[in-house]
Amino acid sequence: MTALVSLSTPELMAWIGKGWWPFCRLAAFFWVLPLFGDGHLSPLTRLLFAFVLSLLLFPLLPPGPAIDPFSFGAAVLTLEQILFGVLLALMLQMLFTLVTMAGQILSMQMGLAMAVMNDPVNGGSAPLLGQLLWLFAALLFLAWNGHLLALDIIVESFRSWPAGHSLYRLDLELVIRLFGWMFGAALILALPAVIAMLLVNITFGVMNRSAPSLNIFALGFPMSMMLGLVSLLLMLANIPQRYLEFSQDVFDLMRTWSR
Repeated sequence: MTALVSLSTPELMAWIGKGWWPFCRLAAFFWVLPLFGDGHLSPLTRLLFAFVLSLLLFPLLPPGPAIDPFSFGAAVLTLEQILFGVLLALMLQMLFTLVTMAGQILSMQMGLAMAVMNDPVNGGSAPLLGQLLWLFAALLFLAWNGHLLALDIIVESFRSWPAGHSLYRLDLELVIRLFGWMFGAALILALPAVIAMLLVNITFGVMNRSAPSLNIFALGFPMSMMLGLVSLLLMLANIPQRYLEFSQDVFDLMRTWSR
């Protein structure tokens, strides 16, 4: 108690900031992180998890900057921690979004774009195949201990990018390029099925020109759906390896970006 009273105001502010800045970064990280940031998990649970983790990291982290908590600099520093946590978790969010996007592309090619279900992640509706592939990717992510790797990266970021470092030192262009990578990766996953469905549509187009009396729509819809399901089965067999490669790329980018 005597040692606490003998602390000066800058030292006390640094001691308080040592727990407050990590809490802000962790809370923002869990807010956007896949699986942790879904709608079925209450915000209070995420805040409690971030608070407990910040308490566990308290003796391991360096002292925070001595800033008055009621000053404008403290507000800017808090905003920087929130933005850093959001951007870091957004990279993992793209990893899950590309799988959902591949399912949406396949749904449109199969004619199942109207088969939608409630999306608890985004609060809207999404194609059924997109949600199926999202659940498959989530199970793969947990099986590979991706959640533990994400926690390791956010914890290491407190040493490589401690509180007080400006966001201008981060490569924000890397996050923007990751959006383009997400669309390209989704197309890579769905490209074999898209080509197969395109060949089916070309075949039925030739049949429609050669035999106009046939009811191509009544025949083409079930055939397209059957071939789409076969393509989905072949696609599921190749997704784990591809998804592991995509996950490694994203984790490497996260480690590089946070240094």
